[in-house]
Amino acid sequence: MSNLQLRIMSAIVMAAVVLVLTWLGGLPFRLLSAVIAGAVFYEWTRMSRRLPATGIGLLPEALMVILLLALVVGIPAPMLLVGIALAVIIAAASSAQRGAGQWDASGLAYAALSGFSLAYLRDGDQPGLLAILFLFAVVWTTDIAAYFVGRAVGGPKLAPSISPGKTQSGALGGTIGGVVAGLVVAVAAGAENLTFLTVVALVLSIVSQAGDLFESWVKRRHGRKDSSQIIPGHGGVMDRVDGLVVAAFALYVIGCLAASADNPAHGLFAG
Repeated sequence: MSNLQLRIMSAIVMAAVVLVLTWLGGLPFRLLSAVIAGAVFYEWTRMSRRLPATGIGLLPEALMVILLLALVVGIPAPMLLVGIALAVIIAAASSAQRGAGQWDASGLAYAALSGFSLAYLRDGDQPGLLAILFLFAVVWTTDIAAYFVGRAVGGPKLAPSISPGKTQSGALGGTIGGVVAGLVVAVAAGAENLTFLTVVALVLSIVSQAGDLFESWVKRRHGRKDSSQIIPGHGGVMDRVDGLVVAAFALYVIGCLAASADNPAHGLFAG
């Protein structure tokens, strides 16, 4: 089996599982969000640590487990946000005391907020389902359009020192594609705030590409090509969700400002 065939088969399986769990929402989707967050944290620490952690060095793992359990249980969003903040502070203080760097603390924040944003955007109601489908449409289409437009048009590189393969034409094509895809979902959902959602789609498309570049920088910083080899033909979980999780956090913040911390999707799609 060629690498391309393996990538396609893996992508189909992953998409099917994710979409089924997205449709179910509630506990199944919170479990998915927890798995994503846990995998991201595992890959982050695997890249950033020179040696395997032992003793007090495993404190970030213990904190992450507590946060994931709270996420799965579904405690109120403000309480979990406070818990994430406290966990990051404790991890940072522990690293500083041991004379270690702050990669563990930053990875804890990155992974925990990734799972948190996805889980609380979806929740278990119709607006949550629409918000996640809107997010998927924008981010996935941005990624696909950027790839094909970049290959077809070429031109100046977007950030050659971080990700040599990305072009400015691809970034523009991805942004346009992402906005159109988001607008299609909004229209199909019967949303009346189309202007607002168009702006949101634009923001998400840009943010998702920034998230992709950020993950590329982290890998380059630690001399890695892939975050891991967990997914056949695709590398690691971080490699697949880098743009998605950053865009999810941005969408959560937007929804939170428009509605509430526990029901951010209601600020995007009417219940």
